Amino acid sequence: MRMFRNDYSEGAAPEVLAALVATNDEQHVGYTEGDPHCEHARALIRQACGRDDVAVEFAIGGTSTNLVCVNGMLHDWEGAICTPDAHINVHETGAVAATGRSVLPTRDRDGFLSVQEAERVWRFQTGTGRHMTRPAMVYISNTTELGGVWSLERFDALCDWSASHGLKVFVDGARLGSALTSPAAQGLTLQHLAERADAFYIGGTKNGLMFGEAVVISDPELREAFPYLIKERGGLMAKGRLLGVQFEAAFTPGADGTAPYWKHARNANAQAFRLRDQLVALGFEPYGDAPSNQQFFALEADVAQRFVDTAGCEVFEELPDGRLLTRFVCSWATTDDDVSELVEFARGL
Repeated sequence: MRMFRNDYSEGAAPEVLAALVATNDEQHVGYTEGDPHCEHARALIRQACGRDDVAVEFAIGGTSTNLVCVNGMLHDWEGAICTPDAHINVHETGAVAATGRSVLPTRDRDGFLSVQEAERVWRFQTGTGRHMTRPAMVYISNTTELGGVWSLERFDALCDWSASHGLKVFVDGARLGSALTSPAAQGLTLQHLAERADAFYIGGTKNGLMFGEAVVISDPELREAFPYLIKERGGLMAKGRLLGVQFEAAFTPGADGTAPYWKHARNANAQAFRLRDQLVALGFEPYGDAPSNQQFFALEADVAQRFVDTAGCEVFEELPDGRLLTRFVCSWATTDDDVSELVEFARGL
């Protein structure tokens, strides 16, 4: 059975792999500096963002990108407000803290950073002046760690609050393709992100690229710092053109006028919705509302283990009632047959 553990188990989408093969014998200057593929990819991404004045940089993966961006947008005495389940707070082995920067989690439990909780953390951290870490940015993920999707209204509300407090906005876009092609985005677009966020990244690793993320930067401090920090923190690829080749392929429109990046994201979402609907029809209980390529179910321990053993699903945590929160993830490569096979297995449980 195909695995439903994550959206980066496969290699690369056909367009990306073909581009890597076609350019394999080319020779270019390294480090994403000046080669035609990186420059064309930057131009395509700027065009998709509707802005010619943003910097576009490339990084290897999500942890490296978050580390460099958060570090580059903060001073030593400043911190990033985020949710308690935020990647920078939980799954990156203290990478941000190791740079001397602080992570300031809220009490939000649904994956979304709320204005109310951000305000509470802000007031607490600034209540004694220079004696506590000063918040200087908000960090959000789209999609969230629980598969949630930021709507235009919710995103703008947080941006408005951040602007009123002088905080920068950084969006972890590891699954940005899934988020922006979800009906739950309700008008939130790449162009709007580019207008309001100080920096965000377009995740490639989890949407059909072999590896790589593209960082879109408006913040002047990060624009200056990124080229140096990516080298200092060990994230600068000598064969940087490989990043440009992949994003060039992902953002070059196909015969139907749609870039493969968005086509593959829509497939991942569509298969996840099919999976969710069919498991619900069999009586399995979904956990929360995840209108993205990640779907969560509350399962009895023995049932969860059988899904883990057979389909590679991941258990996130034990819920208060003893059931296990279990995640199913679809990718650019998931097919109708893959979903049908899993559903048929579930039917026998």
